[in-house]
Amino acid sequence: MAGSVFDSQIYGGLFSSGEASRLFSDSAEVRAMLLVEGALAKAQGEAGVIPQDSAAAIGRAVVEIAVDPGVLKRPAEQNGVPVPGLVAAFREEMKAPEHAQYVHWGATSQDIMDSALMLRLRQALALVEADVKAAILSLGELAKAHAELPMAARTYGQHATPTSFGAVAAAWGTPLLNLLKELPGLRKSCLMVSLSGAAGTSSALGPQAAEVRAAMASGLALQDPGRSWHTDRTPVLRIADWLLRVSLAFGKIGEDCTALAQSGVQEISLGGAGASSTMPQKQNPVSPSVLAALARQGSGLFSVLQGASLQQHQRDGAAWFTEWMCLPQIVLGAAAAAKTGKELCAGISPRTEAMAAAVSAGLGLIHAEALSFALAAQMPRPDAQAAVKTLCQEAQASQTPLRDLVARDYPDLDTDALFDLARQMGHAPWEALQFSKKTDSLRNP
Repeated sequence: MAGSVFDSQIYGGLFSSGEASRLFSDSAEVRAMLLVEGALAKAQGEAGVIPQDSAAAIGRAVVEIAVDPGVLKRPAEQNGVPVPGLVAAFREEMKAPEHAQYVHWGATSQDIMDSALMLRLRQALALVEADVKAAILSLGELAKAHAELPMAARTYGQHATPTSFGAVAAAWGTPLLNLLKELPGLRKSCLMVSLSGAAGTSSALGPQAAEVRAAMASGLALQDPGRSWHTDRTPVLRIADWLLRVSLAFGKIGEDCTALAQSGVQEISLGGAGASSTMPQKQNPVSPSVLAALARQGSGLFSVLQGASLQQHQRDGAAWFTEWMCLPQIVLGAAAAAKTGKELCAGISPRTEAMAAAVSAGLGLIHAEALSFALAAQMPRPDAQAAVKTLCQEAQASQTPLRDLVARDYPDLDTDALFDLARQMGHAPWEALQFSKKTDSLRNP
């Protein structure tokens, strides 16, 4: 098996992260770092920190020169970071030492790597956002179409009270919709440039350090933090947290779909494939299982990433290296979850006969809560609960529908209303329709 399912020729399709996968390749990192070096030189040339003609030459070179990631393996092994090797290779390829000497002027490796990381995280967020939007739209359609479709709500795996399938779809989609609302603020506060030199003091950049940093941020369309954040990993953690919550939201959908599609329940159809190698009758819930697995992986990795944010002094190699190992997996996991979840949500459909059969097969016990509140109008609430519990036990022991027992013992109650699924779904239909209306803004921004 490959070291990562995202890179595997065998499993890469199962855990496909789509276009996001190219953002965490070696070539993408090299390209992003060179773009940062070009933006740094441009900002320094405009501020007069380095000669303008050298800044222009560096700017042209970052577009024209491609550094092979393979040449950075040995320097990264020696130095712990790839930037010294990248700068040396780039200077050599420029064939203009009078200009190349100004590459990487006053910056440190972490400035380049963190800024390059933010460029790639920005693209990853956009890709995940697009798939999340598509999933929400599919769930909005389900919520609207099935707002009034009764089904059993389950707590602890047991029938609880009636709900609607539309409300279930809305509950799946609401966390995703809320995540989208967070994105503008997240981008503004966390997608930031880094430029503060070896120990975070900007000493090598001189009195124009702040000016250069602001210009560099503008050139890369990133935020200017106004400070050093070498060991403050809050921006990275907040982006990773958002991505993890995307994985968790889709993981919840995956868990529910697995349960609703299982033998003996089969209240939804998933669409898609899922054949067994030996049991021809099966259609395994592959996509839901992928979503649950990605959510679990992301949760574990995020815990390690949080620990890596506890860094010593002005730079901590071990903590930083740990971040390198965790963060790409969290990002790709979220991208894979969003892509898989988008496709899953587009294929889900309810099996109305199975939903109706599940409710009717329970002797009407799903209406026990409504009955207890109806009786509470005639007697103290504890007595009403005790009376209903006794009736439920009798119904189960005798296999007599609860409705018949209620008609026998409480003939004055409106059993038609009490045992009417359409009238016992509470706010479920309303919640489904409200969610559907909220998704309209994504359709017509």
